[in-house]
Amino acid sequence: MAEMKYTLKDSVFTFLMKQPEYARKLYLALHPEDTDVTEADCKLVTLEHILTTGIYNDVGLQVRDMLILLVESQSLFSINISLRMLMYLAATYKEYVEEHKLNLYGTAAVKIPRPELYMVYTGTRSEVPEVLHLSDLYEGEGSVDLEVKVLRGTGTGDIVDQYVRFCQIADAKREQYGRTSEAIEETLRECIAKGILVPFLKAREKEVAEIMVTLFNQEKVMEIHDYHIARAAREDGLKEGRAEGRAEGRAEGRAEGHLAGRAEGVLSSIQNLMETLGLSIEAAMSALKIPEDERDKYARALKQ
Repeated sequence: MAEMKYTLKDSVFTFLMKQPEYARKLYLALHPEDTDVTEADCKLVTLEHILTTGIYNDVGLQVRDMLILLVESQSLFSINISLRMLMYLAATYKEYVEEHKLNLYGTAAVKIPRPELYMVYTGTRSEVPEVLHLSDLYEGEGSVDLEVKVLRGTGTGDIVDQYVRFCQIADAKREQYGRTSEAIEETLRECIAKGILVPFLKAREKEVAEIMVTLFNQEKVMEIHDYHIARAAREDGLKEGRAEGRAEGRAEGRAEGHLAGRAEGVLSSIQNLMETLGLSIEAAMSALKIPEDERDKYARALKQ
């Protein structure tokens, strides 16, 4: 198996599809008729930093010069995936145009791969649409549409089905054992015993376990952050209520108090991450996705 590296933003799905063998299997799960496709025909075009919120798309796959597949794995169903897919697709085409030096302002028609968009749904909702349309989000009618096909476990044993089953087992073990190393170990053990992603999990057990630990920590990060922001907001609201009778400067005071409360909540979140997970100041702020231009302010406050 070829050497793979993962990054902190990787999900198990993204990491799995970085391996050419599994990228090809993904394409064949969607196009079983194209048996001549090779690993070399499947080029990863996954993007980074597409949305300003720091969200990354999961998998972009270009097959020959004919097709671009964008595939997102989602455990929580969201109809808004169609809008996110539009943004991913536009960014993917932008990179394609730049890489191939296509002249969009010339008179000759440029040729681009056709797109196919998919969401792999690993959640528990029994009823989800088979296809999502961008037009479902419009206020009124529009002349442009885009469709995202929803994939679920089918029992066929293909790579999509195996990944969905992996996620279902992982969710069940987390429910049983919490966000613990035992939950991860039991997930890997049961998946291998049931023939799910066996070559991949056996060869990459350490990396998969590390990714799952990272995802567990990210969930803890957001819970801690949300708790402290909510607490700061409640305290801010109490202070505002006590001062409600003061007409002079009331609106200005509320705004300043809200900002101060939010800053206190962020500082508390940073401190808790440093203490609970042993993170550095920079690592804690990165985990909380604090904007770069605000980090010096919080770093100075923590050092006082």
